[in-house]
Amino acid sequence: MLHDPNRVYVFDTTLRDGEQVPGCQLTTPEKIEIAKELEALGVDVIEAGFPISSPGDFQSVVELSKAVSEPIICALTRANKGDIDSAVAALKYAKRPRIHTGIGSSDMHIKHKFNSTREDILARAVEAVKYAKQFVEDIEFYAEDAGRADVHFLAQMVEAVIAAGATVVNIPDTNGYCLPDQYGSKIKFLKENVKNIDQAIISVHCHNDLGLATANSIAGLQNGARQIEGTINGIGERAGNTSIEEVVMILKTHQALGLHTNINTKNFYELSRMVSSQMRMPVQPNKAIVGSNAFAHSSGIHQDGFLKNRENYEIIRPEDVGFPDASIVLTARSGRHALKFHLERLGFNLSKEELGEVYHRFLTVADSKLDINDQDLLSMMAKQQLA
Repeated sequence: MLHDPNRVYVFDTTLRDGEQVPGCQLTTPEKIEIAKELEALGVDVIEAGFPISSPGDFQSVVELSKAVSEPIICALTRANKGDIDSAVAALKYAKRPRIHTGIGSSDMHIKHKFNSTREDILARAVEAVKYAKQFVEDIEFYAEDAGRADVHFLAQMVEAVIAAGATVVNIPDTNGYCLPDQYGSKIKFLKENVKNIDQAIISVHCHNDLGLATANSIAGLQNGARQIEGTINGIGERAGNTSIEEVVMILKTHQALGLHTNINTKNFYELSRMVSSQMRMPVQPNKAIVGSNAFAHSSGIHQDGFLKNRENYEIIRPEDVGFPDASIVLTARSGRHALKFHLERLGFNLSKEELGEVYHRFLTVADSKLDINDQDLLSMMAKQQLA
């Protein structure tokens, strides 16, 4: 396979892993609406569902396959024929179908989930890939709980499934357990010790149980992975998945990494709002990239530096992610520079002395109010002029 060695493929699982949040189920028309926006965003793969799990999921994969044409449409299965048959049927309208099959790779899962042995699990993994390959050319294999798997057994499994026909190998940190250096070195070991690894793309699929999903995904990319799996807003089971907007903007900001995606980053903000509203899952205000406070400056020192030169306190421009604009939020911690900025915006041009007087009045108001809006400023100025 010929790939741009520095291109990172973006695999979106908002509609599969993201939708596993209790109370966030979407209807098929809602999924189609989000899928079309994901296509406009420029994602390479959309994981549309787990067809065998329910008639609704099956139907979603069918309808999404009809609705979008650019991204690969991916269906999830376990490593058995029934699941794969269901995925094949659901993907019949997909222009670019992918089957995502796999099985546990850690001794914890092999013993306590499958009550099995390494040898048996290896055989089942190879059999599933070979079976799926009869119907679909593009096969992604996930080695579940790879984060806790023995690295030598993991390498053996990856080599066997690539030989059986897997085009992508997914190394998930299923429980969000790894530290970035541990996860990165696991990817590096596979890159250096699996003799046919050049015939497949290594994919990273990290969970955020310890808040490390984004850091682990970047560590994986730095060590040779070239597909990242995640969700919009980082939604997903438990503490969520890797946040796609975070990884993409890290690569864009740290160009020294030499990696790039085909994502239209200006679409992030609107898509974030759509996912939040349809899934009834608010985005925390301090969420990186898309949170409502991501570009809000309230500390006086920061505001002063920002007004002198945005780059003092901004490494990403709001417009790069489609954000309405950076805001200077007035609070009791704001300084004279920020107050002057807002008063001039409202048409008040004050001398240094006048600003000093108004600033004292402003602090009195700010102490009794969490944030100050334009109406508060106008009313304050009216009182000042009467004084």
